[in-house]
Amino acid sequence: MANGERGELIVGLDIGTTKICAVVGEINDNRVDIVGIGRHPSVGLRRGVVVNIESTVESIRQAVEEAERMAGCEIGTVYVGIAGSHIKGFNSHGLIAIKHPEIRQDDIDRVVDAARAVPIPPDQEIIHVLPQEYMVDGQPDIQDPIGMTGVRLEADVHIVTGSVTAVHNIIKCCNRAGLEVADVVLEPLASAEAVLTKEEMELGVGLLDIGGGTSDLAVFSDGTIKHTFVLGLGGHNLTNDLSVGLRTPVKEAERLKEEYGCALASMIDKDQIIEVPSVGGRKSRKLSRRVMGEILEPRVEEMLTLINQELAESHFKDVANSGMVLTGGTSLLADMEELAEQIFDLPVRIGYPENVGGVVDVVNSPQWATGVGLVIYGMRHEPAMGLRSKGGGVIGRVAGRMKDWFKNMV
Repeated sequence: MANGERGELIVGLDIGTTKICAVVGEINDNRVDIVGIGRHPSVGLRRGVVVNIESTVESIRQAVEEAERMAGCEIGTVYVGIAGSHIKGFNSHGLIAIKHPEIRQDDIDRVVDAARAVPIPPDQEIIHVLPQEYMVDGQPDIQDPIGMTGVRLEADVHIVTGSVTAVHNIIKCCNRAGLEVADVVLEPLASAEAVLTKEEMELGVGLLDIGGGTSDLAVFSDGTIKHTFVLGLGGHNLTNDLSVGLRTPVKEAERLKEEYGCALASMIDKDQIIEVPSVGGRKSRKLSRRVMGEILEPRVEEMLTLINQELAESHFKDVANSGMVLTGGTSLLADMEELAEQIFDLPVRIGYPENVGGVVDVVNSPQWATGVGLVIYGMRHEPAMGLRSKGGGVIGRVAGRMKDWFKNMV
């Protein structure tokens, strides 16, 4: 595998609706250096869910091989991001009696188990149980109760669930591409590792990861996650709107969106002309760029308004004291910050991957936030789990648990 001089290698695999990104990170002294990346158009997914196994497997292979060539290693194990409309998040509470003179790790495990003992629909399975805070004998806001004395321990946790079949199909695609899955990670949770600062997470912040098929929201406060939500609209909807509105092929609509797209039509000079390819062998047409803006703005406004409504209805908008951070490829649309500030009535910034070394200039884009975040997540949560030679048989804690889910389904 990797030579002895290299640090631990961890790989993040962002399986998106429009593209698949593989990111290889080398861990040196608790620091991540990005040493390899690969990207390939995603074929076989819709709104984050696999709809064609073979096409998805081939797209994963292409992205991984490109990352292998750049990093000079063989990838065997990956941390995979998951999104999609099937993802649900909710908060839960657990309570236990403390058996020992001092609170120990097994007490924390028991109270978290008590909090996760909630009814889940049979087609859903728990992906994450994320502790928010603990209470000892009614004393709240405790982050780590180990060593404390008390008789009653309580915990608030955030539980993220996903469709068993959707998770199974993603793992199956990775396995058929010759990869083992160390963990399946909620994509906005991964993106947060790459683009949010500790200060923002403490003060309170909303992270909106606008991908191709979905827009994923996560709200953080006091250093922990408070709320998650997935909206089944994303950049692909913008591309489709352009394709229909301009009567141009989807591939050309995507190119036009990236080159000339704008979230605020009023900011576009009326006299700016663009050339739009036609379908069916017809001649290209010349149109005002503002026409594109007038197609894109209502859809972007709809997406951001629905997210704002979710924030307001969930009562978590009040905790986003430091504002909103937008990331994902669609956040690069011109004037996205300005429109988002108008709708959210909060400060807004675009989130770029930070706190990593290596080929920083190559991954310095919101498009790479999830991939880079998956590597950082892997470093923080499973420091011993990284790159394995193919056929090594090492499956992560969660992957092993998922195998049990699928056995139970048979």
